Amino acid sequence: MDWKLEVVVLPVGDVDRAKAFYTGKAGFTLDVDYSAGESFRVVQLTPPGSACSVTLMRNEEAAGSVDGLHLVVSDIDAARAELTGRGAEVSEVFHFGENGQQPGHDPQRRDFGTYFSFQDPDGNGWLVQEVPSRA
Repeated sequence: MDWKLEVVVLPVGDVDRAKAFYTGKAGFTLDVDYSAGESFRVVQLTPPGSACSVTLMRNEEAAGSVDGLHLVVSDIDAARAELTGRGAEVSEVFHFGENGQQPGHDPQRRDFGTYFSFQDPDGNGWLVQEVPSRA
């Protein structure tokens, strides 16, 4: 039996602000924006090429509490250029070495070895991770 992770809920303080960030700066596709009255709204977005989506949930107390979500790309430099070109604030490229986080690409450009990070307006944190063998 397959068990597929298809949706991750992100708590945000302002759904419209988060929706604008994810569609505009992060380049996610808007799948659903549905309301049933003032107290129920579902906004679901999907990263390009992903089988897993995110759903934005207004929860001011928990807004920004999700960290470490990973997006996997085949070319870290192209992905970083795309996000910065959309106006997103992203970290510099980094890798992990013997002394922890180090600036620059993984010296051997190994799968899962090079990263950059970004946050949505509420502080939910993402890591973008390079896997060149998936090109």
